[in-house]
Amino acid sequence: MTSVQVARDDNNADGSGAAGHTPEEGYQRGLGSRQVQMIAIGGAIGVGLFMGAGANIAKAGPSIILMYALAGVVIFFIMRALGELLLYRPVSGSFAEYAREFLGPFFGYATGWTYWLMWVVTGMAELTAAAIYIHFWFPEIPQWVSALVFLVVLFGVNLISVKIFGEVEFWFSMIKVTAIIGMIVIGLGVLTLGFSDAGDTAAASNLWAHHGIFPNGVGSSLMTLQGVMFAYLAVELVGVTAGESENPEKTLPKAINTLPWRIIVFYVGALVVLLSVIKWTEFSAGESPFVHGFEKMGIPLAAGIINFVVLTAALSSCNSGMYSTGRMLRDLASNSEAPKAFGKLNARKTPAIGITVSVALMGIGVVLNYVVPEKAFGYVTSVATAAGIWTWMMILVSHIRYRRGVKAGRLPSSSFPAPGGSLFSYVALASLIFVTGLIAYDSEARVSLYVGAGWAFCLAIGWLVVKARNPQVAAPVEQRKAESVPK
Repeated sequence: MTSVQVARDDNNADGSGAAGHTPEEGYQRGLGSRQVQMIAIGGAIGVGLFMGAGANIAKAGPSIILMYALAGVVIFFIMRALGELLLYRPVSGSFAEYAREFLGPFFGYATGWTYWLMWVVTGMAELTAAAIYIHFWFPEIPQWVSALVFLVVLFGVNLISVKIFGEVEFWFSMIKVTAIIGMIVIGLGVLTLGFSDAGDTAAASNLWAHHGIFPNGVGSSLMTLQGVMFAYLAVELVGVTAGESENPEKTLPKAINTLPWRIIVFYVGALVVLLSVIKWTEFSAGESPFVHGFEKMGIPLAAGIINFVVLTAALSSCNSGMYSTGRMLRDLASNSEAPKAFGKLNARKTPAIGITVSVALMGIGVVLNYVVPEKAFGYVTSVATAAGIWTWMMILVSHIRYRRGVKAGRLPSSSFPAPGGSLFSYVALASLIFVTGLIAYDSEARVSLYVGAGWAFCLAIGWLVVKARNPQVAAPVEQRKAESVPK
């Protein structure tokens, strides 16, 4: 999923995209159009669907389909807002840079670090999911052991040159896409032809026959929105990838405008077929609903294959996340918002120091898998969702401020305007605030807000230190740009 971020930094490693950067040697690799489009599709398929959907189905029943569709609409509004910003000014820092320009230096700093935190925590979720998938074959291995092994192995991989990283991610995305389409086709075959052990009970009526579409009430269904939103984390990176491609005016609109179809097919379509074949009461938290579904169908070989696919998807995302966090720290260092050491590259042109720090923090996920293995996934996903919501809010607020500038004639229009101007950005912003309220109401997910409060305190202290060491960091973007121009 996060190969998008890698492409961004590869194409802008000289630091020229941000105010005050000094050109320096860096990564010299980009993603081709073929890779961009496949990663755009694969970015919509991750552990949030493969793993998180199990708990959400148990809570909401068939109404989970509506929740994924509703969240998908909000995500589309966010992506259209981001698309307009990217074609107004494609920049290396993306979300953080827009926050710096439209909201002020502190918000750019806070967004950059929070986005880094999101991927560190998401890496924990991916490690947790991968450890759970291993239980399918080796139930006797403790969950924390698998998580630790994957962490160490992937760390080693990330210290090696990744010149073919984009191609590897292309094939990982191809595996995920092929698997989802295959599951839909097999499920439709069970429904229409009646083969497998589930053939006799498979029917579309399973979507409403067992206590209705909202079996646990509308409130219980709405409470799943926080987990559903986690499933869409990383979709926004599609815009960054397309914006850094050779032809953003063509690639970006195509990637964003096909998002609704990806959501309809990979989320709504897959869940409609799955819950028609297997009634929702058969699913529970802590397991992949797709693997469980194929087990219920009596197709063990297929279940094993799907388990391998989702394991690969989780490890791929974690691997990309490690690389992404290292690059984000390097970008922050280039803006004098992180220690200069994070901006250094080793002999293989890898930000080894930033990656090492990020991986060390991802190790907290291993500890959670040891202390509370049954709750580890829920804890880390709620924290990642809270950090992701902050990033999306910054995109939306930046877009609203940008539209005001365009209306006032102070800023040029984008070639890819969002429908309705800033109207749908307000709608999406209100939706994210609502989801934040749900997180506060949920006793288990509420821990993410406590973490968020502690994180905000750390950011505030860090900002005071950053300003004390380099007062120029707090200057408006326009001033920093002017001072960086050679005289």
